[in-house]
Amino acid sequence: MLSGLVSLVTISMSDKRTDVLSLAKFLPYQLSITSNAVSNRIAQVYRCEFGLKVTEWRVMAVLGDGGALTQRQLTERTLMDKVAVNRACKVLEQRGLASREPNAQDGRSHMLALTSDGWTMHDRIVPLARDMERRLLSQLNAEERVTFESLLLRLRDQSNKLGPAGADSAYGAD
Repeated sequence: MLSGLVSLVTISMSDKRTDVLSLAKFLPYQLSITSNAVSNRIAQVYRCEFGLKVTEWRVMAVLGDGGALTQRQLTERTLMDKVAVNRACKVLEQRGLASREPNAQDGRSHMLALTSDGWTMHDRIVPLARDMERRLLSQLNAEERVTFESLLLRLRDQSNKLGPAGADSAYGAD
C-alpha cells in the first residue's frame, strides 16, 4: 500500500512539471548566448587592436551612426545600463575619442560626440566589424539573411510593444 501511495504522489508531482524549461529551446536564452558569442568574437578585434571594451565600442558606433547625443539618448539607443554608458563615455573622453559639450537645448545635460581621433578609430574599426559580420552571415543565403533580419525586427518590435520588464501584472515585477 505504501508503494502505491508513493507511485501516486510521484505521478502527481510529475504531472505538475509538464512545463519544464529547456534552456536549449528557450528564446531569451538562445538570443542572449548568441548575442554574447557574436559580440565577444567581434570584441576580440577592437579589444586587441584598439583597447576598447564592448560598451565603449557600442557607444562609439552609436555616436558614429547618430552624431552627438546625450547620455540618456545613448542609454536608450544602446539598451545598456546607464552606469555602463556613463563609464564608457568617461573612458572615451579620457582617451580623447569623444568630447562632451553643453546641450544647447537643455542646460542640464551634455552632448557627447566623437572627436577627430574618435572618428579615425571608428573608421578603422567599421570595416573590421563589417568583415566579421559578413563572415558570420556567410552561413546564410541571401533569402535567409532577409528572413533573419525580418524576424529579429519583429521580435524586437513585439518586445517593445509588451513594454518594460515588470510592467505587465500577469508576469509580476522583476
